[in-house]
Amino acid sequence: IVLHSIFEEQINHEAHEIDHFLFKGGESYAEAVGYFPDMELSNLESEHYLEEISTLKSSLSIPLIASLNGVSKGGWIEYAGKLQEAGADGLELNITYIPTDVDLDGRSIEKLYLDALETVLQTVSIPVSVKMNAFFSAPANMAKQFSDMGAKALVLFDRPVQVDIDLEELTAIQTIHPSISADLSESLRWSALLYKKVAASLCASTGVYTHEDVLKAMMSGADAVQMVSALLQHGESHITDVLSDLVAWMEEKEYLSIEQMKGSISLHHTVNPAAYQRANYMRILTEYRY
Repeated sequence: IVLHSIFEEQINHEAHEIDHFLFKGGESYAEAVGYFPDMELSNLESEHYLEEISTLKSSLSIPLIASLNGVSKGGWIEYAGKLQEAGADGLELNITYIPTDVDLDGRSIEKLYLDALETVLQTVSIPVSVKMNAFFSAPANMAKQFSDMGAKALVLFDRPVQVDIDLEELTAIQTIHPSISADLSESLRWSALLYKKVAASLCASTGVYTHEDVLKAMMSGADAVQMVSALLQHGESHITDVLSDLVAWMEEKEYLSIEQMKGSISLHHTVNPAAYQRANYMRILTEYRY
């Protein structure tokens, strides 16, 4: 199980609030603190997250992976150690950065990601995965750098919040829509391209709804999949349905194990490598009919 993310902004904001409360006080004088009730640190979001890990660990027999979302090298990364102490079996590092500075080049942006991973790896001993975005200029090279640095898994891909325009309020707004199976395409492509190219395990994300989506991901080269939108829409029992359909399909096609099919249609094995590369691009566009 991968928990929902705890965000850098939550951790840093709470640290600032605690500092203000303890050292500046509720009024102009620090001694005024004595006239106010003690701050309930347990009510802080970051503390709740740690408590959630401890509670779940006591009732689960499967690994529990915490998720940390941020990008800077600030104090929030130190929180990774607390996640490990709380009992997390692994950590998913979800590095989210929107490069709005036109003077910041690609190499500098990549360094932000690599520095964050390096700091986390120096902080914890549990396995760390990186949830990548699909917008690097060279995703394959970044995947290799993450893997070579010590990331045990790569999650393909982070799904960014979308931007829209409210025509009534005349303002920009942020939105997020549930994924659909068609959104899985990029994860399939890069799972197929990275299979056998990096040491890290591969996890397909965004658009995993059905047993067919799981099968496609595994055949492309993914070791695992993440499923969120489908569970929010159909409930946790949907996992049982997907697994049942998966087993039925494998029996019908006479597959004995997941390992037998994994990567079977990756770039490493496929008889049609052009499907994953540009060679097929023009033919598809010219043959498509509305």
